[in-house]
Amino acid sequence: MKRNPLLFILFFFTITASAQERTYSSFYYQRASLFEKLAVSEEDILFVGNSITNGGEWTELFEDARVKNRGISGDICEGLYDRLDPLLKGKPSKIFLMIGINDLARGTSPDLIVAQTDGIAEKIMRESPRTIIFLQSILPVNDCYGMFEGHTRQSQIIAPLNQRLKEMAELKSITFIDLYNHFVIPGTHKLDPRYSNDGLHLMGEGYMKWVEIVKPYLEK
Repeated sequence: MKRNPLLFILFFFTITASAQERTYSSFYYQRASLFEKLAVSEEDILFVGNSITNGGEWTELFEDARVKNRGISGDICEGLYDRLDPLLKGKPSKIFLMIGINDLARGTSPDLIVAQTDGIAEKIMRESPRTIIFLQSILPVNDCYGMFEGHTRQSQIIAPLNQRLKEMAELKSITFIDLYNHFVIPGTHKLDPRYSNDGLHLMGEGYMKWVEIVKPYLEK
């Protein structure tokens, strides 16, 4: 059967144009579209962030059905801001937010990360003023595995960036939770290998440590 070259060219440009319209990954849109369908209530507690948040089975970790996972692997500050509306529609009780490491890996400046995180907080406060925000520090990273070079080369930037995020949170009367110093090897800028097997994401022990740190804030 002879193929029509004009139809092939049209198909190619249609696919290309569709891909160019996408600002984020296919996985982002898959998961964001799921979150649009899932209900959020005033009792709910949302963990919002990137792959590190995405990887946590939060309901089971806290043994609490109110705690829900709203993380998306690969997410950045801008992406998180753009998908907030369905999360805020139900006026959740609390939001635990962690974002920024993927922005650093893309070369985004700390100034812009702080400004965009501020914008995320502003939107939550504006659209759902009763929601209590907990801003969690960005976790340390470790290059010892030779993986995620774009992320791990930013190890020395993370601590000062976290300090700036803390200062921003204090200006807004937002609780800042320092996870970084619980996960870093003392005296270094590196993520403790006990908690990760790739230098960026967490193993089970890492999530248990996270829950231990954050659990007291759940009932605040």
